[in-house]
Amino acid sequence: MPAAHTVTTPPRERPGRPVRPGRRTALGALSLAAVCALLPTAAPAAGAQATPEGHCAARALIHVPGAALQQADCLEELTTAGTVASGHTDPADFAGLTPRDLPTPSGVPGIQIDGYFPDSSTTNTNHGWNHDAQFVIRLPDHWNGGLVVSGTPGNREQYANDRAISDWVLSRGYAYAATDKGNTGLAFYRDGGRPGDAIAEWNTRLTQLTRAARAVVAQRYHRPPARTIATGISNGGYLVRWQLENHPELYDGGVDWEGTLWRADGPNLLTFLPSALRAYPVYAAGGPGAADALEAMHRAGYPAGSEFLWPYHEQVYWDLTQRIYREELDPGFDGAIEAGTPFCASGTPGCDADYSYATRPERVHRAVGRIALTGRIGKPLITLQGTLDVLLPIGRDSDVYARMVHDAGRGALLRYYRIEDGTHTDSLVDVFPDRLRPMVPCHRAAFTALERWLGGDGLPPADHTVRRPAGADPATLLADCPLDRTVSSG
Repeated sequence: MPAAHTVTTPPRERPGRPVRPGRRTALGALSLAAVCALLPTAAPAAGAQATPEGHCAARALIHVPGAALQQADCLEELTTAGTVASGHTDPADFAGLTPRDLPTPSGVPGIQIDGYFPDSSTTNTNHGWNHDAQFVIRLPDHWNGGLVVSGTPGNREQYANDRAISDWVLSRGYAYAATDKGNTGLAFYRDGGRPGDAIAEWNTRLTQLTRAARAVVAQRYHRPPARTIATGISNGGYLVRWQLENHPELYDGGVDWEGTLWRADGPNLLTFLPSALRAYPVYAAGGPGAADALEAMHRAGYPAGSEFLWPYHEQVYWDLTQRIYREELDPGFDGAIEAGTPFCASGTPGCDADYSYATRPERVHRAVGRIALTGRIGKPLITLQGTLDVLLPIGRDSDVYARMVHDAGRGALLRYYRIEDGTHTDSLVDVFPDRLRPMVPCHRAAFTALERWLGGDGLPPADHTVRRPAGADPATLLADCPLDRTVSSG
């Protein structure tokens, strides 16, 4: 990063987490009164207002609790309109997550703090630090009193949400903080001492960052955030669910964008991805078995009408996702082979296409149980997912999680929106503009609905499928996603 306007705090002597031996390295129903008690009593100011001390005041005095290293920079622009050129983000982190024509807001000066917490793994190479548990905290000069925290989708690094989330919330006056979740990259499963440790660390790291960011906000603005909102995409959405279940005291609410579902008894990634790996090649080959394979895909949760998305997901997502997450939770399946054999044919020994989660040893189910969700959220949550998501099929993910929340007696704290023709990755909208709609404006609509909910300005619409407006052009779909466009109520 540029040397000008930079304050760097060197590493300090702090007790670290012990390194574990081995190839991995460690880390009843609510009444209406109870629901109301869980809603916050304070809200951010109506608009972002100038901080009294002025631009980047006292940045040298800000200390991120628990950080092993931090670097504070005074920037004229905290959004990607400036941070791409200044080197305060990494476009590779957010590549492919948003539509090409998504507007970039600008005019957000303030302080950016980059750094890392003590950790023993080294997959994140941002800044040349070769150190995991990296974070970014952004503090706009014009602050609205709120804080947004996020973990990243997939196995990406801390800047992954910069275009989809950070730019927009900063332009609305929020402080923003994000974590790399403590391990990154396609071999993330090497982190930790036992199966499930790497994913469990994701939850720990977001909790750690939330506490630290709340303290940093209080240092910068001389008062704690009036509202703290968790939000994230995919694996980041899973973190939102987990945080509101396990640490509701840290948050006022959350927006879960297509969060990954983990359940010890299924469904989870390891129950439906193998079905695609077995059936899709037969379907794609045509011939007498194609019709049965198509039925098998539909039974596994991949919805009718989504077939045009299957070739891309077969090449890019299904095989890789199955192998690396199976290695994280069930490394013994393929013996000494690490993360299986790419694109192996069904019938090949140790092939992930033939993986059967239901018949795997109890220890595998216990590993998933360590990271599993319960539905017992303790603060308001809005969940949204696209009906044409074929990485995490909606019928095996958010539909199930919504039922879990209701079964846990927490339905009054949930709003769930199925976004017609949305898919898992918004960049695919550029490839199929006539078949898909972008999710990012629907996330923004859900976020503003949560703001109103938390502020006592009205409940969001009831759970429903948000209709894609007939005949809407791509520009209209990118600009707006009214949540009151219903297909059916429920």
